[in-house]
Amino acid sequence: MTRRLLIALLLLMPLSANAQTTAQPELPKEPLSITTRDGRQHDFMVEMALTPEQQTVGLMFRTSVPADGGMLFDWGTPRDSGMWMRNTVTSLDMLFINPDGTIRRIAEDTVPGSLATIESRGPVRATLELAAGTARRLDIRVGDRVAQRIFMPPR
Repeated sequence: MTRRLLIALLLLMPLSANAQTTAQPELPKEPLSITTRDGRQHDFMVEMALTPEQQTVGLMFRTSVPADGGMLFDWGTPRDSGMWMRNTVTSLDMLFINPDGTIRRIAEDTVPGSLATIESRGPVRATLELAAGTARRLDIRVGDRVAQRIFMPPR
């Protein structure tokens, strides 16, 4: 019995190793817009990372992020958010978003593969990952407003 269990575990090990070295399939997308302080609106279609499993993998192993795309990590209940760039091969801009949809913090041009924690510096409802340079290119700043269904007030 023990020998069979050991053989089964050895056969499953390559499957678990593969799951850690490939990007997750593209997640369902939803619209999101950012309105800057001068009233300009920038529209995106972002993948929604809603489950702990989706959030753990995030954009790992993705070789690019579209200029009008990204990934929104919905934490549900506001909490302090800490992100890292483990197994992420492309630089990102990370926007930490308050429950009311205002941007709390922006971490620009994150370092691919870094294990350093990038903190929200306070409770946030969500974290948005965009292609590196997007915040600078579109002049997105702390205090700008993100519109997406998760930030709408309850009915």
